[in-house]
Amino acid sequence: MSEIQNSSIFSLDDMSDEEMNSLIDGTITDFDEGDLVTGTVVKIEHDEVLLDIGFKSEGVIPARELSIRKDVNPEDVVSLGDTIEALVLQKEDKEGRLILSKKRAEYERAWNRVEEKFNAGENVEGEVIEVVKGGLILDIGLRGFLPASLVDLRRVKDLNAYLGTRIEARVIEMDRNRNNVVLSRRVVLEEARKAERSEILSKLKPGMRLRGTVSSIVDFGAFVDLGGIDGLIHISELSWNHVNHPSEVVKVGQEVEVQVLDVDLNRERISLGLKQTTEDPWRTLVKKYPVGAIVEGTVTKLVTFGVFVDLGDGVEGLVHISEMAKQHVDQPSQVCSVGDKVQVKVMEIDLDRRRISLSMKAAAETLGVEVEVKPLDKPEEDEKPVEE
Repeated sequence: MSEIQNSSIFSLDDMSDEEMNSLIDGTITDFDEGDLVTGTVVKIEHDEVLLDIGFKSEGVIPARELSIRKDVNPEDVVSLGDTIEALVLQKEDKEGRLILSKKRAEYERAWNRVEEKFNAGENVEGEVIEVVKGGLILDIGLRGFLPASLVDLRRVKDLNAYLGTRIEARVIEMDRNRNNVVLSRRVVLEEARKAERSEILSKLKPGMRLRGTVSSIVDFGAFVDLGGIDGLIHISELSWNHVNHPSEVVKVGQEVEVQVLDVDLNRERISLGLKQTTEDPWRTLVKKYPVGAIVEGTVTKLVTFGVFVDLGDGVEGLVHISEMAKQHVDQPSQVCSVGDKVQVKVMEIDLDRRRISLSMKAAAETLGVEVEVKPLDKPEEDEKPVEE
């Protein structure tokens, strides 16, 4: 039987080294700097990771190119057998290996993803990995800078408290040439607070009673935090008695019960009252001194139309000049002086206007006494010159 010769079968032993290298090179994909490659982690060392990418030698990822985080342990980033993507930094080093970067491959992907969110006005989320001068660094697939002034609604004293926490923020600036991404958490908080304020405002109705905490005090009143929104207690609504300054009634941090007086949805303002949560002294007065009752009071002020009388607890009533005595009175000083104790009869109480009308004349008639009216002091007439 004759031997059949097959020209397509050859022996590697018959090939020269040059032919062998040429054959191997023809089966290996060529890479250029900037290409994205995918490979398998085949070795992890303290300063680099080796990646099988189907090249004639493994690609190497230096430790500094594994993550945007500084001083990472390679074993904390990758594991043997992981399939990862990397970017070609250098075609070949002195040992003929490709120099790769995992973090720059992720950066390319992350930049496009973050840019889409930036254009759409959407939020990004990442862990705070560094505290630097002037702010925080967030891992959002790339290094995002969050200025200290944009971390919270109010100034943050200790930025270190945020280290290791996850933060939701809005991208407010991107510059590819400078690899610069600026974030703001404050704008996210402001939008959330605005939505929360709108929800709270829509539920508030005049007359409702709420608990809150005094957040600040100003000359014209006190602001109360109702849990996401502040309302104002005007100084006139702090107490039924006269108040010179709000600090006389409330302190910052004090928990108080307040009543909703008015809600302005357009201006997002809430008017509150503190005195409305306590009984009006005037209503107490009505119970103690109903119309027709005779009480003793102290004259506090004389005016042309009558006198004011203190009935106790700082509550004053007016005795009109026509109600001071049975006789005609030209001036209140004809009947009494400031500090005098007088008997008065309660004639009328106006709770809305907080006015009490009193009468000394009616009290005297009931008691069967007379109110003395002194004559007016007449000015001395000028002496006429003696005619010669």
